[in-house]
Amino acid sequence: MIAYLTAILTLVGVRAHLTLGLNVQWGLTGLVNLGVVAFFAVGAYTSALLAVGGVSLLLAWPAGVALAAAAGAALALVALRLREDYLAIVTLGFAEVLRLFLLNEAWLTRGANGVTGIPRPLHTWFPGQYHFFYLVLVLAAVGLVYAALERMRRSPFGRVLRAIREDEVVAPVAGKPVFPFKVQAFALGAGVAGLAGVLFAHYLAYVEPNMFLPQESLYVWLALILGGSGNNRGALLGSAVLLGLLEGSRFAKDVIPFLTGVRLAAAQQILVGLVLVTMMIRRPEGLLPEKPGLD
Repeated sequence: MIAYLTAILTLVGVRAHLTLGLNVQWGLTGLVNLGVVAFFAVGAYTSALLAVGGVSLLLAWPAGVALAAAAGAALALVALRLREDYLAIVTLGFAEVLRLFLLNEAWLTRGANGVTGIPRPLHTWFPGQYHFFYLVLVLAAVGLVYAALERMRRSPFGRVLRAIREDEVVAPVAGKPVFPFKVQAFALGAGVAGLAGVLFAHYLAYVEPNMFLPQESLYVWLALILGGSGNNRGALLGSAVLLGLLEGSRFAKDVIPFLTGVRLAAAQQILVGLVLVTMMIRRPEGLLPEKPGLD
């Protein structure tokens, strides 16, 4: 049970990075990104392929984050010229095209077989307690990212992002160039998602394309909505609550015998849907809503 809880907490930490990244894009800036999982995959595959190829993790990890941020900036330069609804379609399409690329271009990505034998950092140092070490590593990364994003949110840069979210027509009147700020916010969020991918790949020591299905982006959105959009603490709470619901519902099969296999998966989706609908009715601002005017 201890090992199971350690694994769940580690995955909560990974998902927290994804939710924090989306909070920069949507929660602070109002940019609809339905392709969060794409940057998750870029970070994971970049770091994994470099590490398996013999590159030091000290270079492979920053490379994964940097390439995810660069991919986000490149997509933003094209997609952010579109209206919100078209932006959502483009980001969703980008994520699926990337997944198909990972699946079919086996010469580079190893295709459906995935990347195996991904090195784990300092694995030989903690032979008996490695999962605890990796949990501490992930939680430390979450703490650093959270602190950095909180400082950014309270900075003049963060206030500009929120001004753009509230009214991007008024922001230029105040002398703020909206488009460059949007690109920077999108790239920053993509970089944080890339870090999640790096941590995920080196934790499992294996990645393959079907780990990055579109529904993963949906779960990130659900976590942010549950926790409270625009609030970094809400992003952390939402990640924990959502994964707790998904994993906790697995034990329902011990109480309800016919909930096995496909039925259990369907029950999980129904549970998440009910929670989301209830939240939208009872508390649409989330469990920890943003409190403007306090920064």
